[in-house]
Amino acid sequence: MAKTKSVYVCSNCGNDSPKWLGKCPVCGEWNTYVEEIIAKDNKRNHNSVFETPKAKPILLRDVTVGEEPRLDLKDEELNRVLGGGLVPGSLILLGGEPGIGKSTLILQTVLGLDTLNTLYVSGEESARQLKLRADRINSQNNNCYIVCETNLEQIFVHIQNSNPDLVIIDSIQTIFSDTVESSPGSISQVRECSAAILKFAKETNTPVVLIGHINKEGNIAGPKVLEHIVDTVLQFEGDQHYMYRILRSIKNRFGSTAELGIYEMRQNGLRQVNNPSELLLTQNHEGLSGVAIAAAIEGVRPFLIETQALVSTAAYGTPQRSATGFDIRRMNMLLAVLEKRAGFKLIQKDVFLNIAGGLKVNDPAIDMAVISAVLSSSLDISIERHICMAGEVGLSGEIRPVNRIEQRILEAEKLGFSKILIPHNNLKGFTSKVKIEIHQVRKVEEAFRLLFG
Repeated sequence: MAKTKSVYVCSNCGNDSPKWLGKCPVCGEWNTYVEEIIAKDNKRNHNSVFETPKAKPILLRDVTVGEEPRLDLKDEELNRVLGGGLVPGSLILLGGEPGIGKSTLILQTVLGLDTLNTLYVSGEESARQLKLRADRINSQNNNCYIVCETNLEQIFVHIQNSNPDLVIIDSIQTIFSDTVESSPGSISQVRECSAAILKFAKETNTPVVLIGHINKEGNIAGPKVLEHIVDTVLQFEGDQHYMYRILRSIKNRFGSTAELGIYEMRQNGLRQVNNPSELLLTQNHEGLSGVAIAAAIEGVRPFLIETQALVSTAAYGTPQRSATGFDIRRMNMLLAVLEKRAGFKLIQKDVFLNIAGGLKVNDPAIDMAVISAVLSSSLDISIERHICMAGEVGLSGEIRPVNRIEQRILEAEKLGFSKILIPHNNLKGFTSKVKIEIHQVRKVEEAFRLLFG
């Protein structure tokens, strides 16, 4: 029988200790050490299938580089987030909440690749469940092989027999290796299995996509080393009660992390949203108070979103403050600016704020739209439907410049807006000829004067 020993591993940073510690001395987190059983006499035989000659050191100047070849996934949104396509030999990690659509996104993409020999390894669903999902997506692929397996050594045998061009593993937390005596999903299993899969991907030049779970804090479950060793970390997020899903790149060794992909969840799968602005705007909000249109930037994509606010007299002693899709602390700061710098008394008012479409926006350029929507609801005066705005609000009531102003202006003009409010001196280097009327404002009072007269 293999000789075993117990070791305690930090679930946050992966540091190990021979005894349990309340506080990790490396990352400083409390109560993160969990016990793992390690077999000392077991040999790591899962790498022997893909043995290659040992590497020799070479001079840096002798290394030849060229543009990385990429595989077209036939999905514009996914290609954009990956930096132009899938790089051979890369290891991709896709994380997201349960039921958000991770497996649907990957299966839908795989079924659209007729020219690639694909192996889909499922550790959570049966072949019948995958077939039902594929029928719902209405896609057919004669080169997609499915195997329901959780043992890493058996997975490598299937890979060697089928010789795939692309490997999907759903999910990495369900895979276990015989060389590690712990349950699937533990820190040791995730670390060892992911390291073995990385070795396979680099030595055979085969791209591998891992689907990962997240914990209750929203981070990828398992050791932090999992995110370090992979080439790309993608986050699939959204609200299950809304139809929109956002694909973000948290880490990308072959492209930018500023890209963003937007999908719409439908009964027959995910639909790419090429122009999210048209879907995020209400068809007609003319005559409705408390609605302002903001020209926002998410990643590198500009789009216009609808900011909704409701201000009413507080029914109880303490006024309520609530925000959906926007930072509640920043909203409280903007309300304080309105009261101190603009003279509007909102201390005895309930204020509710909502970003339409279920999006979560962190762009500070929507500050002007937020305070305009709040004031519009407070005064019960509607803002003209052809006006949009972009600007960050400072604590002294000034409108501060924002980045990528040219993209915001061109997006507003493309969607038919005739007037846009932007910060003063924010047009440096702007050379495009546009028909939209541009108003530059220095303070919130100037913006209110243009909007409400």
